[in-house]
Amino acid sequence: MLLAANSHLTSPDYIVILLYLAITIGIGIAIGRKVKTGSDFFLGGRRLPWWAIGMSLVATDIGGTDIIGVGGAAYSHGLAVANFEWIGCIPAMIVGAFIFIPFFYRTGVYTIPEYLERRYNAGVRTVMAICWLLFMACNLGIMLLASAKMMSEVFGWNQPVCILVTAVLVGAYTCVGGLAAVVYTDMIQCTVMIAGCLLVLVLGIIEVGGIDELKNRLAEVEARQAATAMEVADAESPPVAIDTDRPLERTSLILPADTKSPFPWPGIFFGLALILSPAYWIGNQAIVQRSLGAKSDFEAKASYIWGAVLKNIIPLIVAVPGLIALALLPDLESGDVAIPALVNRLLPVGIRGLFVAAFLAALMSSVDSYLNSAATIVSNDFYKRFIDKDVSDERLLTVGRVTTAALVVWAVIFAFILTLMSEKSGVYAIFQTLMAFFQGPAFAVLLFGFLWKRATGTAAFIALLCGIATSVSLYTLNQKVIYTLLGWEPLFRVEEPFLYFSIWAFLVTSTLIVIISFFTSPDSEEKLKYVYHRAKLPNEFDNAAKGSVV
Repeated sequence: MLLAANSHLTSPDYIVILLYLAITIGIGIAIGRKVKTGSDFFLGGRRLPWWAIGMSLVATDIGGTDIIGVGGAAYSHGLAVANFEWIGCIPAMIVGAFIFIPFFYRTGVYTIPEYLERRYNAGVRTVMAICWLLFMACNLGIMLLASAKMMSEVFGWNQPVCILVTAVLVGAYTCVGGLAAVVYTDMIQCTVMIAGCLLVLVLGIIEVGGIDELKNRLAEVEARQAATAMEVADAESPPVAIDTDRPLERTSLILPADTKSPFPWPGIFFGLALILSPAYWIGNQAIVQRSLGAKSDFEAKASYIWGAVLKNIIPLIVAVPGLIALALLPDLESGDVAIPALVNRLLPVGIRGLFVAAFLAALMSSVDSYLNSAATIVSNDFYKRFIDKDVSDERLLTVGRVTTAALVVWAVIFAFILTLMSEKSGVYAIFQTLMAFFQGPAFAVLLFGFLWKRATGTAAFIALLCGIATSVSLYTLNQKVIYTLLGWEPLFRVEEPFLYFSIWAFLVTSTLIVIISFFTSPDSEEKLKYVYHRAKLPNEFDNAAKGSVV
């Protein structure tokens, strides 16, 4: 493997990177040697401490996709993307900590789809397991592509080489470690990620000349872009004067409903804060699985609160550098190359390795988490549920590791497919659109089942399928080639309206659950004990033998 002649890394950079990789992989393998059963692999023996899980939650959520994607979205659309952290994480994490997570822990489930079968039926569990598996599998490819973009820019390697190297590195580490290795290495990765991104933020503000100068440069960029857009529409239009005192869309958190950005305030409030955010933090298997491996339901709750505290600083160190890149490098072809280009400009020799290590930390923490969670779904929601109900814990461990290897191969294939597609909207928009296909319906089904005893399994199954069909249909009908062929106007005016897909899909699913439930027979008392406050569940882990994975 040869580096390109224009590689920007030096020997000190490589020393930092190799040292980081050696430490994290060494810890992962050391912990992996203690993994003996499926419970060890999937839930860390249920002996994980709250402080480690909280840092793992942050590291899992902020992956390579976000360092590249959020910074790129801020470069293209402005600071409103930070709402995906402040509004889109912290409130849902607090609600989850005090209501949902301790309850899920006490049920003794391995996966969210498993809970849905206990509350509804096997059909709902299977549909949700398929949705999460498809999403995680596709998201793994997106993560590999994001890593390839970064390393291609910084190392000088071509993207296919970067995809393969990353897949082999992270795949080998994840197959051995299991959830305990994921959580404990995530602590290191979270620390390195925050340090590396914070360094870029500080040096960027210094380079641009301070906060006030950053605002002035962003005003100039917006005015120049507005003038260019008007000239394209009307070659004789008068020049646009630069007004640095007017409100800047680039630095605004709340954008009007008619903005061209993908983040208008109705979508942020109704689509993100009320639907996508709680669906992600309460129903996302890759997230919830961390807390299910805690020592107790109290520590599961504490882990979410600690994660919410750490989440407060993430928008500053991930989104703001995208604005700095816009001020310093306003003519880049794509927002997805903004952060790599900024790193090359700002970081001195020997220090670049720290940020590359931070990026690799974010990448590894997300990839290993999604690999482990996807393997958990395959092993527990498909293999154990439909193929071998009496499978031993040791055999389940083997199934989990084989599944992990297969998912790595698929992720590589999907990443190569993405490199051949037009990606004008960026990797972050692809990620959010994939979630919007089913997160709204999934959250409606979970919420009604959790809170309303009259919701039935039949209603949930039908409503879930119709809700997913709604979001996919809205996406399809909003594609230019489709609505042009039909002679229609576009359904949504904003770019990448994934937030609106979630709103309508959630509303359709909720309405159908209510209507169909009243026309179907109530569920049995056994099902209703999984309704919140309907009956007090004993902690099914209290008397279980704890594992020895630490």
